[in-house]
Amino acid sequence: PGAEFLIHPECGCATSVVEAVSAGDVDSEGVHILSTEGMIKRPGGSESDTFIVATEVGILHRLRRTYPQKQFFAANERASCAYMKVTTLPKVRDALRHLQHRITVPTEIADRARLAIERMVAIGGGTVPVQSEGVDPGE
Repeated sequence: PGAEFLIHPECGCATSVVEAVSAGDVDSEGVHILSTEGMIKRPGGSESDTFIVATEVGILHRLRRTYPQKQFFAANERASCAYMKVTTLPKVRDALRHLQHRITVPTEIADRARLAIERMVAIGGGTVPVQSEGVDPGE
């Protein structure tokens, strides 16, 4: 009672929570379907002290560290996403260091993506290294 549900829409365990809301077993007012970052931010703006989290259990550590005065419970303690565990900082470092796992896209798509990334970095106050025309960063 009084707990809020934080649900990630891509999590399989979310289905049972949505079914409980549909059946009237859970008050829909305390149910929030959110992105991962939305799930991290919601407890900070909530008066509730208790949250049931329906997503990959790895998020619980960050929630508990960010809001030590609040309680967080997994909707499913076994909700572990193997795909989320594949990418690690050492793997990203090595891929960048050795230019591995290259993805090639058509120029027009790359140009639009580059513009979006440059805008995001600018909003964050950073700068984007300028690449010379026609230079392949993989060479």
